[in-house]
Amino acid sequence: MSASMGLMRALVLVLALGFAAPAAAEELILSVAISMKEAVEGLGRRFTETRRGVTLRYNFGSSGELARQIEAGAPVDLFVSAAARQMDELEAQGLIDPATRRVFARNVLVVVKPADSTLDLVRAADLLDARVKKIVVGNPRTVPVGQYAEESLRAQALWDRLQPKLVFAENVRQALDYVARGEVDAGFVYATDAAIRPGRVREAFRPAEDTYRPVTYPAAVVRDSKHRALAGAFVEQLVGADGQALLRRLGFQPPAPGAR
Repeated sequence: MSASMGLMRALVLVLALGFAAPAAAEELILSVAISMKEAVEGLGRRFTETRRGVTLRYNFGSSGELARQIEAGAPVDLFVSAAARQMDELEAQGLIDPATRRVFARNVLVVVKPADSTLDLVRAADLLDARVKKIVVGNPRTVPVGQYAEESLRAQALWDRLQPKLVFAENVRQALDYVARGEVDAGFVYATDAAIRPGRVREAFRPAEDTYRPVTYPAAVVRDSKHRALAGAFVEQLVGADGQALLRRLGFQPPAPGAR
């Protein structure tokens, strides 16, 4: 009898272990500038491989719109911006943890045209050509690539002169799609965006980098995050060796020393 009872206890223990509740799941919500989509998704896959029970949920869009969502109380754990401006605004309101803020990549502004375009565009002044009917830029109110484009065109005394031709996009990928579909004659995007549409768009020229502020990507943990340590670990992956290697493969440049 005692042997039978011992066997029964052992069986109950095995069943209990076999049906034990899984580790508590953690969901990390990342609001990410859409130009960083492929890079963050790639790093996200690596991040979850070594963290059982962790899932990542992405919210991609323009940095300005994502910042407004955080201001409105959206449940975000980590913010990745395509410009310092939006991160500065959130920091001024106490909505991010400044101790976690890190710049992890740079980019450059390029002008692209449809792959089959016969227009000869080699400098910004060529956009004044009467054959150029429509030029897409991100809306400067919320889209960093549009802010950089405006700065560059103003520095060359072209912004006001080109106003009748400008079409405003909600984010840089929408601007890229307008060019790829041939709906506009040219568009301002980032170098890394142009690279993801081979055969659909061609780089026409690169505005001089001294005509606009450096394109930097800061990341920071949102103040009200319920998973601050986990979000901080993702920031460290962005600046770590694996993250930097992936970013380089996708065409991003390393951050300048002391960038914030």
